[in-house]
Amino acid sequence: MLNGNILTPDGWIRGTLHFENGRVTALEGSSVDPSTNGEPYILPGFIDLHVHGGGGADVMEAGNAIEAIVRTHARHGTTSLLATTMTAPRDELLAVVSNLGEVTRNRTPGGARVLGVHLEGPYINPGKLGAQPDAAVSAVLDEVLKYLSVAPIRVVTLAPEIAGHMEIISEMVARGVRVQLGHSLATYDDAVAAMKHGACGFTHLFNAMSPMHHRNPGLVGAALAHAEFAEIIPDLLHVHPGAIRAAMRAIPRLYVVTDSTSATGMPDGEYRLGSQHVTKCLGGVRLADGTLAGSTLTMDDALRNLVSLGLPLADVSNRMSRYAADYLGIEDRGRLARGAWADAVVFERDLTLAATYVEGEQIVEYA
Repeated sequence: MLNGNILTPDGWIRGTLHFENGRVTALEGSSVDPSTNGEPYILPGFIDLHVHGGGGADVMEAGNAIEAIVRTHARHGTTSLLATTMTAPRDELLAVVSNLGEVTRNRTPGGARVLGVHLEGPYINPGKLGAQPDAAVSAVLDEVLKYLSVAPIRVVTLAPEIAGHMEIISEMVARGVRVQLGHSLATYDDAVAAMKHGACGFTHLFNAMSPMHHRNPGLVGAALAHAEFAEIIPDLLHVHPGAIRAAMRAIPRLYVVTDSTSATGMPDGEYRLGSQHVTKCLGGVRLADGTLAGSTLTMDDALRNLVSLGLPLADVSNRMSRYAADYLGIEDRGRLARGAWADAVVFERDLTLAATYVEGEQIVEYA
């Protein structure tokens, strides 16, 4: 049972949230303007669809690494996530994906739920690797089907301009995969064609993609003109606040991701990102040449960053939970409603995270 200002799908209420056996059983209370009282904020738990690591562990390590990752992110309000891979040789990637398939079957106590896998590469443009290793390949249906057979692949990032990828997009979409465009040199027309084939998302909008120019709109222009959904990293390093605001006006259900690495929740120093070595310093993570390489962002910091830009808390909450759930077609997460999973975060009035509940379990260890 939780008491305070509760954000429901219909707006704020001041009252009580009841849950049992991991599910919300009742919501009691009346409509309220949360600015009129000193009660804590109770929001849906955060859903992060782009997580490479945390707590010193990297998704590509497989094994027990995922336990450190999900516990680290739960301590910062994330209640469910997609384990996100890096580009790697086929045999290595297949082994990692297979391991992640096992991980999705049970939740680690004290940790966020792993909803599935975000395959970020290897089907990307070698000319827009960003911090991805140089192991990009063109998609082949038999290979894609093999990955799908060993794990719940919920999202795939690819470059639509690569020969054969339009047909692969259609095949993946037909199997329930959300296809995102990213790490790409696509033209505006390439992107629009990909969306007609079923692609419906954009990976870390603005980063590692062809930029917008008024006579050559590129992938960014296609997203701003046509997308319903896209992910963005609001660490205020990857994207300028003005660009974040522009994207929010253009893309109705722009949602937050961290693109977090093993350096998340750790002191400055050297860490791993897939096969790459990265350095955490000055609040960011970079390759030796200075390229941004994922982030150290946590979802509670993302919330505070967006509120600091003047965005209403309810709008920020939707972008950190509900829209990601909607994107994946999940109706029982990302919202506090009867029958939904009891995934919730409690924030004090100063937006300090006070508690995380994952499927009704209170996470009590905080960084």
